[in-house]
Amino acid sequence: MARTRIIVADDHAVLRSGLKLLINSQPDMQIVGEAGSHDEALRKARELKPDVMTLDLTMPGGTGVHVIESLSRECPQTRVVVLTMHDDAAYFRVAMAAGAFGYVVKQSADTELLDAIRCVARGKIYTQVLLAAASDRPAIAPAPPNGPTSLIDTLSEREREVLTMVAQGHTNQAIADRLDLSVKTVESYRARLMTKLGLHNRAELTQLAMEAGLLAGSGGQD
Repeated sequence: MARTRIIVADDHAVLRSGLKLLINSQPDMQIVGEAGSHDEALRKARELKPDVMTLDLTMPGGTGVHVIESLSRECPQTRVVVLTMHDDAAYFRVAMAAGAFGYVVKQSADTELLDAIRCVARGKIYTQVLLAAASDRPAIAPAPPNGPTSLIDTLSEREREVLTMVAQGHTNQAIADRLDLSVKTVESYRARLMTKLGLHNRAELTQLAMEAGLLAGSGGQD
């Protein structure tokens, strides 16, 4: 039986060592590489072409979302299982929208990570039940036939502008002034964004905008 080839990407060496011991003890899995930063994770994936990568979202060298999106384009045979300390549904939604196949929080039992690796290696989507419920998404589902679609990509140009400015901390009046809209129209855009993205408040909008890179190089609030 062919073993699933895996790269472990995490900036904590002790955690990587523990994961290597755990995964290499499984008869159907083998570690073929490890990375301590997002840049290194991308380089190793391009070089080694693993079946699965376990990826920490918060590491030096870029963002986890960028790694997921890059692998989806450049190494589609490599399926990402996010292994993170973030148990917030907003992180989960962004990672899955970027193209992750699995999402497991680090506080979980070892068996959950192993189940996730086996699941995504078969081409299935694996998420933990509580996070999936918070996002109205099934815990295990078939992979999308045409690849992942970013939540951000579903927005119009104007909606992206409003999202960015809300995340920057601008008031409705300031957004209306800058975009030459009425305050009521801005309020409508905000409500539509919440519905489209499945978010509930400014904090979640800001988190999503940050993870999607919309705030890179942007200015502050009024």
